[in-house]
Amino acid sequence: MNKPIINLDELQYDPWDARFPPDDRPSERYGARRAAVGQRIGARKLGYNVTILLPGKRAFPRHNHRVNEELFVILEGVGELVVGDARWPVRKGDIIACPPGGPDTAHQLVNTSPEQELEVLSVSTLETPDIVQYPDSGKLGYYGRFAGSDGKPELIVGLCRPDDGVRYWDGEA
Repeated sequence: MNKPIINLDELQYDPWDARFPPDDRPSERYGARRAAVGQRIGARKLGYNVTILLPGKRAFPRHNHRVNEELFVILEGVGELVVGDARWPVRKGDIIACPPGGPDTAHQLVNTSPEQELEVLSVSTLETPDIVQYPDSGKLGYYGRFAGSDGKPELIVGLCRPDDGVRYWDGEA
């Protein structure tokens, strides 16, 4: 069993853009570091991480989940929460609920400070499959863990746009 506790000063942060291939890096609007927590302490039904948004940056595009629910706790800093068309200031100590739903629940945290980092504890249900919508770009993301042919979990992930024009029988013999 993993040790079920970790202190914030023990976390190991990875640069955000290291998660993406060189030909698919985030724009200058995005900048963060993220430390995985959940698996390190033995979590099974919830995902946890601590994300540090760099001054003036965002970690993710505005998005909504159709299945998973997210919770954010502001550990340090100030920023702004965008949900649908609404905006709210956030600060240290704030607890934020982001339930699943349609584009009206699309959310994004923005670090509004020009100097201070915004440190956020993120908690998410790990239900799969999930559909993620990105209303600003019109993309859909999908991911799920399914049994592979060897019985081990296999992650299936993809992005598309509904207007890509692929039809059901397209490419079928």
